[in-house]
Amino acid sequence: MTMLRALMVSLFLAPQAFACDLALALAVDVSGSVDSEEYRIQMDGLAAGLRDPIVSEALVRGQARLMLVQWTGSSRQRITIPWTRIDSFATLDDFAERVAADPRVWRNFSTAIGEALEMTVTSFDEVSECKRHLIDLSGDGISNEGIEPSTIHAKLRESGITVNAIAIEESEPDLTAYFFENVIVGEGAFVVSAAGFADYPERIRKKLLREVTQQTAGLSQTQP
Repeated sequence: MTMLRALMVSLFLAPQAFACDLALALAVDVSGSVDSEEYRIQMDGLAAGLRDPIVSEALVRGQARLMLVQWTGSSRQRITIPWTRIDSFATLDDFAERVAADPRVWRNFSTAIGEALEMTVTSFDEVSECKRHLIDLSGDGISNEGIEPSTIHAKLRESGITVNAIAIEESEPDLTAYFFENVIVGEGAFVVSAAGFADYPERIRKKLLREVTQQTAGLSQTQP
């Protein structure tokens, strides 16, 4: 009895493993419609959004896993920063620095959103311990190459992965509606609209705030 009691006490006092609340894949559009300045706006804006005090607090407290993906045309998708455990503010700041400094992989190719989703979904096997699985896709155009995004929806649902999107309507005024109908999927999935790349940093910050501080719930929706 004494040994059993000692074992129970030791288990009770042992440090508890931190649970991962969110695995978040950040998928950034680097297709031909995105020029060098617009690419820089995206990466700097994303890095700044991750450093937002509320966003960073939620990511660290939730022991989140973050990953960066660059995507463009068919067969051109790459994980440029692999899954990283955000277990401190220093780790988060390092990840944000890597995002801001991430060199562009491709230029002057088409837009294959379906293939970007298909490639990214397989990476979530590495973070199966996380409570929520989410792809945050940014884009400034409709999918015009490769498989249709909607064909990946069944696989995403089966894997328990939600896809949210930010529609950068620089040259596609109906892009938000297209993303709503064809790209986002999952409980509580939503689209945020940016009028153009100049609007992107503030919109991605608000999008991250919503994603990391709230449980996904309710119907899919658009957000101006």
